[in-house]
Amino acid sequence: MAVIAGVAFLAWRRGPVTEADAASRPQAGRHHSRRAAGHSTRSDAVAGSGRFLAVSVLGAVAAFGVMALIGLLVVHHGLAIDKPVFTWLRGHQVHAVAAAMKRLTKIGDTWTAWAAALSAAACLTVTWREKRWLPPVAVVSLIVVDHYTTLALRHVFHRLGPPTSPLGTYPSGGCDRCIVFYGLIAYLLWREFSGRRSAAIWAAAAVAALGFNEAYSRVYLSLHWLTDALSGLIYGGLLLAGFILAIRVVAGRPIPLRADQSPPAIPVGVAPTEGTST
Repeated sequence: MAVIAGVAFLAWRRGPVTEADAASRPQAGRHHSRRAAGHSTRSDAVAGSGRFLAVSVLGAVAAFGVMALIGLLVVHHGLAIDKPVFTWLRGHQVHAVAAAMKRLTKIGDTWTAWAAALSAAACLTVTWREKRWLPPVAVVSLIVVDHYTTLALRHVFHRLGPPTSPLGTYPSGGCDRCIVFYGLIAYLLWREFSGRRSAAIWAAAAVAALGFNEAYSRVYLSLHWLTDALSGLIYGGLLLAGFILAIRVVAGRPIPLRADQSPPAIPVGVAPTEGTST
């Protein structure tokens, strides 16, 4: 609900739909123009989706390679750090804080992150002015790529979690999802509604705060070793970088808006990719 409300607010801030512009357009040849624009949009979506998937998969392969190298260090030497931290936290855990952490850590759960990302994709499909196919393709691709890349890493590294949560594995999926899914949502919103550096800093800070919350809560509750949580943050950042690169390959660099400028409103009844020619 928070994602839907946020996208609706940003769309409202961008400006109302202009019916006058649609009414003032000449009608001659309009249906032919719409058919041509629709065919062009489908072709662009197919070709763009292919390029996006190619770049994002290559990014996932690169992320897997980096995490495989980190995994060798974590699996063979991580317990030297993890066990003292685990022992100290178990002896100093506060019941009230643990109860709060149990609620806060749910933000990184699989279905919570997936639902937030899919909701954002559905909203952005309506609000984006160009390449409306890109948000849903990016989110669905991320769900698949993240899931199977994580399974591949866990197949390579059969690492048990802490004694109280032996199913916690390398890397932490909750930390990964907080960075990559909420980071992708933030990037798509920033790209469409701002593009300014100052907004990017605030968006990155918000995602970093979510990642810190997830890592801290998972370690505090002894659901993951410390090195697994930190590895999850790195893993999510690597995947996010690959998907941002894929979006920029397909859609180009974002164009920042001036402080006194808002994106042009989309006329009623006219597709975002439809030109002014008749």
